[in-house]
Amino acid sequence: MNRLAVTWRLPWFFVWFTAEVFRSSGVVMRDILTPAARATPRVVRLQVRSQSDAALTLLAALITLTPGTLTLGTRTHEGRRVLLVHTMYHPDGETALSSLHDMEDRMLRAFGTDR
Repeated sequence: MNRLAVTWRLPWFFVWFTAEVFRSSGVVMRDILTPAARATPRVVRLQVRSQSDAALTLLAALITLTPGTLTLGTRTHEGRRVLLVHTMYHPDGETALSSLHDMEDRMLRAFGTDR
């Protein structure tokens, strides 16, 4: 990927991520301020597509910075690296994994790498 594409994608990624942080903050705030419990806590295993240490570290940090999610650690499962992620507000594990994979894909595209 050329440098010009990365130059444009990186700012858009940060705009998208900032919007995600605000959206997630609203979900957490609504759960705190209203009497109805909306939390559906679970731990999911996210098989990461990137195998580089830098990408794994950045993804783990982005997940933890997003309200309602927390990276618990890393493991190797069947030769692949896995992030253990605690989520609070996804209706099921598949939705949580889909959202996390979307974040990883956007991050990898923004930084100009496929893996």
